[in-house]
Amino acid sequence: MASDPQSTPPGGGFLLAPVGSQRIDTAEDFSDEQREFYRAAYKFAMDRVYANAARIEAKEFPLVRQLLREAGELGFLGLDIPEAHGGLAQDLTASVLVAEAMTVLGSWSVIIGAQVGIGSLPIVYFGTPEQQARYLPRIATGEIACAYALSEASSASDAMAARTRAVLSPDKKHWILNGSKQWISNGGFADLFIVFAKVDGDKFSTFIVEKGTPGFSVGPEEHKMGIRGSSTCPLVFEDAMVPVENLLGEIGKGHRIAFNILNIGRLKLGVTCVTAVRHVIALSTGYAKERKAFGKPISDFGLIREKLARMVALAYAGEAMGYRTTGLIDRRAALGGHAHGTPAFQQDLIAAVEEYNIEASILKVWGSEALFQAADEGVQIHGGYGFVEEYPIERIFRDNRVNRIFEGTNEINRLLIPGTLLKRAAKGAFPMMDMAKGVGAALQGEGLPAAGSGPLAREKRIAELNKYLFAYATQVAVEAFGPGVAEKQEVLGALADVAIEAFAVDSAVTRALQQPGPVAQACASLYAEEAHQRAFARARAAVLSAVKDPAAAKKHLSRLARLRDEEPGDVAAWREAIVGPTLEAGKYPLAWA
Repeated sequence: MASDPQSTPPGGGFLLAPVGSQRIDTAEDFSDEQREFYRAAYKFAMDRVYANAARIEAKEFPLVRQLLREAGELGFLGLDIPEAHGGLAQDLTASVLVAEAMTVLGSWSVIIGAQVGIGSLPIVYFGTPEQQARYLPRIATGEIACAYALSEASSASDAMAARTRAVLSPDKKHWILNGSKQWISNGGFADLFIVFAKVDGDKFSTFIVEKGTPGFSVGPEEHKMGIRGSSTCPLVFEDAMVPVENLLGEIGKGHRIAFNILNIGRLKLGVTCVTAVRHVIALSTGYAKERKAFGKPISDFGLIREKLARMVALAYAGEAMGYRTTGLIDRRAALGGHAHGTPAFQQDLIAAVEEYNIEASILKVWGSEALFQAADEGVQIHGGYGFVEEYPIERIFRDNRVNRIFEGTNEINRLLIPGTLLKRAAKGAFPMMDMAKGVGAALQGEGLPAAGSGPLAREKRIAELNKYLFAYATQVAVEAFGPGVAEKQEVLGALADVAIEAFAVDSAVTRALQQPGPVAQACASLYAEEAHQRAFARARAAVLSAVKDPAAAKKHLSRLARLRDEEPGDVAAWREAIVGPTLEAGKYPLAWA
């Protein structure tokens, strides 16, 4: 797609443009090179990672290090690294596709994700030329394993409340770090740690800390519910002597590194969760076709078919959101015209990631919860066998639970979604109030979205109604609380859920309009039908949390009711249009690779 301003709407722009009016990137748009990256990475993941799953789960870290080196030899650790430092300098979409391919085992996905994402990207995007030359070539080959140390026992989601301190040594040759970090992925075998600490107790900053640094030690392994093959350890700094040249970025600007890298992590986590939903579909479909009860396969039973159809619809909507977002970031970064891997391009990419941090948070929340839903249903389809370790669905169920905690809890990300939009609106950078006024005017007259004609006409109307629900409920909350709405978490959480469903439905319907087909259209219809009911319920919850006067609340609820689509949908037909091809394929029926 062309890189022009018209094709790169602002973050949150899905709320502003009519559904389908702007083309989005989808799986159908992947280049041959991007597809080949995925195929090669998936082959490696199956042949070398999944084949050694038991050993990885047993924490055989020498094997893990060997697999990282093999992945490096194949180029999978260097997609985001400039060619000048031994990398491949690919776009974000290619990087995300390789991350997807590595989801065959939850523990490995965490290990390699920390290596190529949060553990190395701070140096890629914020390192000095000297730091990049020193570390990136060895990171790309897997010689160096990386970790990211932000969380602390008392300030996990509240990163800016970190207690780890850094002061300059009297001879000004070292930063002296004191404090501790908690839940550090790859901690037990990493060579390099991106560590956040407050210089002089108040300037949040970032440091590159090498294994073996005097005063720095790694604590014992945590024994976890899931992702058992990954290493998770605390870190301890007791007058740790870090060379002054290992300050990463500027003093007091560590938040920019932390939050932008987390945004990339959130995006990748959301997309890889959707990939895992596809794995669950394959496992559940295979089992449902083989398992017989009352003389026939359980795949013939309506309640099982309903579960499978819903999983497929989830995967379809999740793919639409994920690839739409990576495409937006890639196109926004390309607007500067700089070559991939150059310092100027890296800054353009970070600016693009900042622009779409709302979508990144949406993907993280939606993807992690979609996978939890799918994994839970997958266990249910397997029955008692889903509860024993012999069947892979058991491990997927355990492994997926941490995703709602990783990269900022889902609660924190829910606060960020409407909170960021409101902050941008206050600065005049997002027309939230204009949008709300438009909805108010429509409610007073006849300007509400109407069902048109043609494919997915009702679903298009639903997509617009979801946006109206968000705008109206947001306006009610702002009128009730003013700036204090930023402190009303239950209201912000409900608003976030409406925005999330608005993005999901808009993306799924747009994708189905661009690439029509019976399964795609059924997926968009089924997801839109159920998502709209959820969006309405959460908009209602936001209003009731904001308005305490019964008469005023009744007035607002009456207006909300006009934003609810009541037309009947043929859910059974949509379900069967999805399930038949799914059972025939034995997997997600719209697989692109």
